[in-house]
Amino acid sequence: MLKPKKKITKKEIKEDKLVTTYFEATTWYQNNKKIVNGVITGIIVVAIAAFAYANNIRSDNLNATTELGKVLRYYDEGKYDMAIYGNLQENIRGLQAIVDDYGSTKAGELARFYLANAYYQQRDYDNAMKYYLDVSVNDELITTSAIAGAGACYEAKGDYANAAATFEKAAMKYGKVVTIPENLFRAAQNYAAAGSKEKAVELYKKLKKEHPTSTYAREVDRWIAEASS
Repeated sequence: MLKPKKKITKKEIKEDKLVTTYFEATTWYQNNKKIVNGVITGIIVVAIAAFAYANNIRSDNLNATTELGKVLRYYDEGKYDMAIYGNLQENIRGLQAIVDDYGSTKAGELARFYLANAYYQQRDYDNAMKYYLDVSVNDELITTSAIAGAGACYEAKGDYANAAATFEKAAMKYGKVVTIPENLFRAAQNYAAAGSKEKAVELYKKLKKEHPTSTYAREVDRWIAEASS
């Protein structure tokens, strides 16, 4: 006599599915464990590398800050050659070495700005412009000063059109930097020297209107008259 079929409960169905899924997952893992282990290892390696990189950046920035503090006394004293190349006798590294080794750090970027200034003071305008244009800092005054520095390099090389455009860029970069009047004035002067007298008059008038109390606005009417003649 046949026994009646046992009724399968929902709980048993769920358990059966769970067992099936478990064995399927186990089988899949056995077949692909090299890939899985490789991915996990990769994630761990990336995490370790990111941690090491962050620590390395902090260490590099500290080193750059220390080195910059040592060499800036030469810069302040106007000893620009020593500021650039350092002093081996006193174990002081120059701005060039600091930028080369730590240029991606905050202190390294500041060193880049000083390096550009030092080259400019030595009338090495090509190197000065190279480093001025490569400055990247979170400081409005230094950023605009670096742009204006590049403009001064163009001006010194007799490229008045590029000098004018670069000084204008420095003037327009931010709205409240104290160097805006000077950069507007120098942009206007270079536009006039390049033959763009209408543009020069436009900037002179802007200087007079927006910065009437600045030193550069005192004789602006004379400059407007000269550029308009």
